[in-house]
Amino acid sequence: MNNVYENSMRFLPFLKFLDRYKSLLISILIIVIITVIYFVASNQIQQTKNEKASIIYNEWTEEISKEKPNSEKLDNILKTLLDSYKKTGYLKLALLSKANLDAKSNNLEEALTNFNQIINLTDGFYGNKVFNKIARVSASRILLSLDNYTEALIMIEKYSSSDTNAYIHELTGDILLKQEKTNLAKDQYEMALVKYSDQTSKSIVTMKISNIGLKKSEK
Repeated sequence: MNNVYENSMRFLPFLKFLDRYKSLLISILIIVIITVIYFVASNQIQQTKNEKASIIYNEWTEEISKEKPNSEKLDNILKTLLDSYKKTGYLKLALLSKANLDAKSNNLEEALTNFNQIINLTDGFYGNKVFNKIARVSASRILLSLDNYTEALIMIEKYSSSDTNAYIHELTGDILLKQEKTNLAKDQYEMALVKYSDQTSKSIVTMKISNIGLKKSEK
């Protein structure tokens, strides 16, 4: 009898706590259940969208791989992906391939528009750094070719730190050289030279540094 009484007394504080905060605990439990249901449902919806987007993307790759792709069909497929599957990776892949096709066809303004769309979709903390970097570098190259040097530099300044890859240093050097900032351009080329591992790229950058020296001696 005493043991039963002692056991009851042991759980009394806990029972009082449950009774006192019953409403709060029920509310928290409901919130947790709703949150779990939301994430499960969201993941299921996203998975379904990815499956549908993959089918549409297969149509895209089939069309764009043709010798003469149908521009109208590509635009319609791209619009469908933009309207209904914006959060999928398939949209980013389609935009990237379309932008590269436009750049290859010398439709630079159209290419720039698509690269900017990728940048907008992949910017931010939860964005995709790989797609973002590819789009920014490609857009910067186009802006450089269009003589928009300031915009070209702004486009890649996010990735122009000392720990970036060799090509971005080289591209930054190209832009700075066009702006006649030769000392800064040379610094970028020298960083690229250190980071490049293949001899061909090293030779190209070495020639660019030598040309800076020649220009200075001519003045």
